[in-house]
Amino acid sequence: MQVTETLSEGLKREFQMTLTADEIAAAVEARLVEMAPSVNLPGFRPGKAPVKILRQRFGKAVLGEAIDVKVRESLQSAFEDRGVTPALEPELDFGEYKDGDDLNFTVKAEILPEIEPVDFSTLELVQLEVAAKDEDVQAELDRFAEAMRETADVTEPRPAVNGDVVVIDFVGKVDGEEFAGGSAEGYQLELGAGAFIPGFEEQLLGLAPGEEKAVNVTFPADYGAENLAGKDAVFDVKLTGLKEKAPAVIDDALAQKVGMDDLATLKTQIAGRITGSYAQAARAKMKRELFDKLDAAHTFDAPPTMVEREFEQIWGEVKQQLEGENAEEVREGKTDEELEAEYKALAARRVRLGLLLAEIGKRNNIQISQDDISQAVRAQVQNFPGQEQLVYEYYQKNPQALGQLQAPIMEEKVVDFILELAKVEKRPATPDDLAEEADAKSDAAAS
Repeated sequence: MQVTETLSEGLKREFQMTLTADEIAAAVEARLVEMAPSVNLPGFRPGKAPVKILRQRFGKAVLGEAIDVKVRESLQSAFEDRGVTPALEPELDFGEYKDGDDLNFTVKAEILPEIEPVDFSTLELVQLEVAAKDEDVQAELDRFAEAMRETADVTEPRPAVNGDVVVIDFVGKVDGEEFAGGSAEGYQLELGAGAFIPGFEEQLLGLAPGEEKAVNVTFPADYGAENLAGKDAVFDVKLTGLKEKAPAVIDDALAQKVGMDDLATLKTQIAGRITGSYAQAARAKMKRELFDKLDAAHTFDAPPTMVEREFEQIWGEVKQQLEGENAEEVREGKTDEELEAEYKALAARRVRLGLLLAEIGKRNNIQISQDDISQAVRAQVQNFPGQEQLVYEYYQKNPQALGQLQAPIMEEKVVDFILELAKVEKRPATPDDLAEEADAKSDAAAS
């Protein structure tokens, strides 16, 4: 193999490479010898056909395979000899080739940068510790008790008021015509909950069971059904029943409704959940701080194509947001050019941090276990109640999807490794200290 390096500029490399005809012939011969034991030809015992005969029968068929193997070996050798690693699959240009000739081809590649991680013991970080307060637990209990309130029929005749649950039959019409999904019987609607079209519930206040009313409303302009969005509608409503909610009671019976032994156990469970939520927010805040420090401490260049691909993914998502309801909030008064520059910088940051974390993991032999993967799959399964088996089968049949779960696992393992070595100050804090919004544009998202 002949290799001539024609470009070495930053992370870009180009080579002119030649596989001689003798090297190609040897690769074909090696492939034929390898396949010989499994070939059966008339006139020869199984696996005993001479290589000369195999060459006549299969030489052209295995030529492409042999060249492919030899090219890959040559590429690997060329990069290893120079002590570099391609960042992405190299681009190959073969030109024309005739059987029996040398094979000349051009290789274009971007290589991974040299990365020397900092001494992690020099990093200083703050880990906020926030515990659930009594008022936090009480507020959660109040919301829980409110949601668990039972309803009972109103026995004494009276008009409906906010907070009541009315039982209604209704038929909706637009321009005098009924529309799909606009009618129901025995529908239970809590007045004041805002579950229906704006203005609907208010017009039912004061109605008593047996009374009817034509309710006039206008569908919101952004209503999900395009044929109804912004349209005026009339609902013929009959109130057939009236229920009222029992007072919210916080006691052992409430706890037992959700499988807890008593109220004290429920409070403990709620406090643990709140504290756990605070701990997750605190870790996310500390992780952002860590990534900021790592980014500032490492100034190596990122492979341009990797950055461009990352930017394209980010920009595609941003463009969708710019076409949505919150476009102005996303734009923040900036032009497309300013946004592109900002997100290109974010893409470069993400790629650099991803490469840095990968290098740290490699140097310190940080690995993902099968238990880690199984736990990640179980976490995904929990997001789809009732479809557990389908989710399991999806990951079993899609190695690429399973691979996508590994990147965030590795990121967390490397972060844990760094935090073990860094100087981490644990500091008591309040929920307000965690309330600072995470700026998505400064997030590393290295995975």
